Amino acid sequence: MYSFELVRPKTLSDASALLEESGGRALAGGQSLVAAMKLRLAQPGTLVDLSQLNDLKGIASGGDALTIGALTTHTEVAESAVVRRMIPALAELAHGIGDRQIRNVGTIGGSIAHNDPAACYPSAIVALDATVRTNRRSITADAFFTGMYETDLQHGEIITSVTFPVPKRAAYVKFPSPASRFALVGVFVAQTANGVRVAVTGAAPCVFRSKELEAALGKSFTTDAAKATVVDPSGLIADLHASPEYRAHLIPVLAARAVAAAG
Repeated sequence: MYSFELVRPKTLSDASALLEESGGRALAGGQSLVAAMKLRLAQPGTLVDLSQLNDLKGIASGGDALTIGALTTHTEVAESAVVRRMIPALAELAHGIGDRQIRNVGTIGGSIAHNDPAACYPSAIVALDATVRTNRRSITADAFFTGMYETDLQHGEIITSVTFPVPKRAAYVKFPSPASRFALVGVFVAQTANGVRVAVTGAAPCVFRSKELEAALGKSFTTDAAKATVVDPSGLIADLHASPEYRAHLIPVLAARAVAAAG
């Protein structure tokens, strides 16, 4: 690990100013960033620790939407009675992230800002058509994730919360790596007020919507419709775990399981 300076601002405005002045990185739960630093894959000269910003923590419901603070941990989301009542699929997704240590420390804001290609939360953001709120603006789900480990966040911009519209029904199913619990492929299916949305993680450099599955499930929200859908392997990733063709095969299989789980 390279040397770095750690600062702990007390306010959101101070945190943003420190990021702009130092050119450093924001530290939320640190479950991804610190690991990358240990491997010398990341070299921030300054870490701006957000842990003192209590306004970025918590879960609130309002009408037909659920808002989760950026520093809310995976465990808090998984165990929240409010989340389980309003969007149970989101609680189940959080419960399946990593191991207990990661869930107790990792945060929703840190996860989506890091945007690992195999992370679970990006699929929920996209499938549920969530809105990512920062200290400067609101960003739609379809505009937020832009590429591998890349988002629409600008320098000095900090995620403050994520607002999820409550779907009619939804579910997330992943084929996890047995070692990391990251998704080899993960599929989040949501039937929303504006139609069916299907988001896929782990299969490409960045989370994406499956237009083929959305069209099929929009006509018939059934497991048979999902299973009958053919996914083009073009653009999917290949690694030691799976080929693009195998990932393309998994996507409709997992989508069918998600439809069944959604009821």
